Amino acid sequence: MTPAARIEAAITILDRILGGDPAEQALLRWSRASRFAGSGDRAAVRDLVFDSLRRLRSRAALGGAMTGRGLMLGMCRDEGRDPQTVFTGEGHAPWPLSADELARGGAPEAAAALDLPDWILPAWSEALGEAVEPVAMAMRKRAPVWLRANQLRATPDQAVAVLASEDIAAAPYPDLPTALCVSAGARRLAASSAYRDGLVEMQDLSPQLACSLLPDRGSLLDYCAGGGGKALALAARGLSPVTAHDADVSRMSDLPARAARAGVRVQITPPDKLSGRFDLVVADVPCSGSGTWRRTPDAKWRLTATQLAALVETQARILDEAAARVAAGGGLAYMTCSLLRVENQAQTAAFLHRAPEFELVTERLFTPLDASDGFYLCLMQRH
Repeated sequence: MTPAARIEAAITILDRILGGDPAEQALLRWSRASRFAGSGDRAAVRDLVFDSLRRLRSRAALGGAMTGRGLMLGMCRDEGRDPQTVFTGEGHAPWPLSADELARGGAPEAAAALDLPDWILPAWSEALGEAVEPVAMAMRKRAPVWLRANQLRATPDQAVAVLASEDIAAAPYPDLPTALCVSAGARRLAASSAYRDGLVEMQDLSPQLACSLLPDRGSLLDYCAGGGGKALALAARGLSPVTAHDADVSRMSDLPARAARAGVRVQITPPDKLSGRFDLVVADVPCSGSGTWRRTPDAKWRLTATQLAALVETQARILDEAAARVAAGGGLAYMTCSLLRVENQAQTAAFLHRAPEFELVTERLFTPLDASDGFYLCLMQRH
């Protein structure tokens, strides 16, 4: 595919997303219908789509329309490219721009300049203060790929060497050597022996840093386990026995294979079988995902104030349920991949008010300015 043909494909996919299709579904639909597209073409089109979703409002403003064509015109203007060299109508390129299209568009302002929904800007400002703009700008860029070196299988240096042998470049994070930042070859990870043999796991830097602040001894309950990434990370640090629980048991379907690959034992327990108390309970609760919007940028535009309010209620309920599983002297780690105060500091402050048997131990908000994804941790201890 020519560069212009890739842009035409991105226009088609973006129009489907703007029409309501989830981004991954729209990309998959196009890929299945476009057998002529090679792996390089698919990767390039995906990048065009996701970059425009990250910068949806600013590019729509520059392009003068919230359409696939408007976004690609906005991209050209954003990058200083002459759009008439792209919109030629030749071959599979987008058809030429009309005089009306060329006349539209202008500099984005206010929330649009930050590529945020209008309604979320006050909550974003409350949570981030002077970092409002820098964090928003960071969210417009592609997120780095991070791995966790599994020290039960290899040292970080050994993991880096095995990755390098498969043309995957990675380097340890200075303050946490088990966190490896991938700088080249990320698309080869899934088929690599380092991943297949359990030397590394996919995990962003921010949750790795959060897990490093938790106790490394005693029994663990991962209360909202999902795929089990935190259960595996904490098991590798020394917590045992490890129990994984999730209200939706199907979300843990891959965990037995992941645990076997990592060399750890994880007891998977459905909700109706959970009993007892634990030295550490981790509750990584459902949230807005505002800290991961550069990875799932279409989620930023789908979230509504009503949905956020419902999530806050769910979080409070889960926090109370998880707290009931904490042993005397044990810890409760509340986590979100959100940057919003209403889901983070306000949520844990309200919990501590209604649960005086717990006290605050440590609280951290990670952002792309000091870690990678936006991520919140509050560790509390039962008296």
